[in-house]
Amino acid sequence: MKKRILQELKQIEEKYAVKIVYAVESGSRAWGFPSQDSDYDVRFIYVPKKEWYFSIEPQRDVIEEPIHDLLDISGWELRKTLRLFKKSNPPLLEWLSSEIVYYEAFTTADRLRELRTAAFSPEASVYHYLNMAKGNVKDYLQKDEVKIKKYFYVLRPILACGWIRKHGTIPPMDFSVLMNELITDDGLKSEIEHLLDRKRKGEELDLEPRIHLIHEFIETEIEGIAQFARALKTNKADITPELDRLLLHTVEEVWTP
Repeated sequence: MKKRILQELKQIEEKYAVKIVYAVESGSRAWGFPSQDSDYDVRFIYVPKKEWYFSIEPQRDVIEEPIHDLLDISGWELRKTLRLFKKSNPPLLEWLSSEIVYYEAFTTADRLRELRTAAFSPEASVYHYLNMAKGNVKDYLQKDEVKIKKYFYVLRPILACGWIRKHGTIPPMDFSVLMNELITDDGLKSEIEHLLDRKRKGEELDLEPRIHLIHEFIETEIEGIAQFARALKTNKADITPELDRLLLHTVEEVWTP
């Protein structure tokens, strides 16, 4: 599949007259709990030609290809990327932490990784993950019978918040790392590991009775994280000058013959 993904990325460069500087896996495969039929969620950062940055008209700053054959590919333009990076955008910080890198060129990703700690806002990230967990509970876990594979889309953001609460740093992407660090109850951990094993093996995980032990953990953690978030106040330095320099450097690096 990597060969197919690289071919698709090359076609995007040619179709849109851009250069891709970084492309990674960002979904369940990167989080460590894919099913056999999970999409490949490819996310990339791209740089348009220099002229794009000097137009007086608003320019589209996202490329989204139609999803087909389990392949979901989309990307952000560099300036949009840097603006979101400055705001400590959690999905973007995850891209930079992904262990499944499909393509990396030039120095952009390395420079962003060097600035991650300065850009990271615990407050912004906790609210992002908390809202994600709450939304997925509302969408998937309200009835007596639930799609139990959806527990992972609640558990992961909860554990990401737990990591921030414990360590104050950017949470790792891998679900197992989060689980082993933060879940100390052996019974709860065993339930989650069993569910994780079933999901990875491709067993049908459709509607089943809710798993009360996991459900109770989710409810307790969401309440505790909400309290933590309300009390969390952080300050971080303005890194706009560094990002301005990175923007100029990257455009020159990518497009200077």
